[in-house]
Amino acid sequence: MADNLQEQLYQNIRAALLAGRFQPGERLKIRDLAAEWGTSPMPVRAALQRLVAEGALEGEQQRSVRAPAMTRERYEQLLPVRLSLEGLAVELAAARIGAADLAALHDCITRMEGALERRDVQAYLADNSRFHLHLYQACGNPVLLRLIESLWLQVGPFFNRLFTEADLSLRLNDFHEDVFLALQNGDGKAARAAMEQDLGFFGQFLLNLLALEQGETSLQG
Repeated sequence: MADNLQEQLYQNIRAALLAGRFQPGERLKIRDLAAEWGTSPMPVRAALQRLVAEGALEGEQQRSVRAPAMTRERYEQLLPVRLSLEGLAVELAAARIGAADLAALHDCITRMEGALERRDVQAYLADNSRFHLHLYQACGNPVLLRLIESLWLQVGPFFNRLFTEADLSLRLNDFHEDVFLALQNGDGKAARAAMEQDLGFFGQFLLNLLALEQGETSLQG
């Protein structure tokens, strides 16, 4: 029973990281999470330690745990790997995806559009995660999927920063629609190109934001 509870908590926290629920560098408080899920601190602590061991969270002194912080250098390393792996997953998925998968992806796009109109950051990020990971799961390669999810656990908290500019948020769903249309047409290469455009466009925005923030920090120092 305890093992099942710990696994459930692990999956809950993992899903929250993938969906960008936590901010970069945010400390995860064991007692708060235990209260949220109605359990004792012990299984929460065990789930967090498991995520630290996997590199999804960062351990600090006095047993505190936080979501990964992000620097320009780190994101510059992550982005090209994401482009390669996620682009490949989309191209593979295009040959295998079925009507039910397409319907689920379309539902995600519709909900994301509504979330953007409401300026509901968490709702948008949750469905953004569902869209991408549902699509990647259709690739049929569990090794590739594990690699992609390990990267998403590191970058998920940073996706919150996509909402720092009102004009940018209006474009957040455009590339998803391009990916969906290519999948409908069974065009794997076009779907891959659209996904790479999505990752590259917003990745460059985030890199510029990090460069600006780090520049300001060095000036203040």
